[in-house]
Amino acid sequence: MPFSPDQIERVARLARLAVSEDERASLAEQLSRVLGLIDELQAVDTRSVEPMSHALESLLLQGQRLREDVVTEPDQRAEFQAVAPAAEQGLYLVPRVIE
Repeated sequence: MPFSPDQIERVARLARLAVSEDERASLAEQLSRVLGLIDELQAVDTRSVEPMSHALESLLLQGQRLREDVVTEPDQRAEFQAVAPAAEQGLYLVPRVIE
């Protein structure tokens, strides 16, 4: 489905984007290609394909390799709270926003 310059201008206005005359033709082609790809994907028959719970399902069966849960930075809590506008008993105090 090819886009007209008017459609590109309307989409740009809705998205609050400034699009020059030179960019309109390029954007029209790019959007047309994206919609063409979507049409191709929708045309594929997936009724016999079993849904996967994860894109890397084989990885889930093997188990994920996780990094060690270790502290990598020094504790700077006191320094951060010293420059905070308000802190008490290790907590930052903020203005009430819900009454």
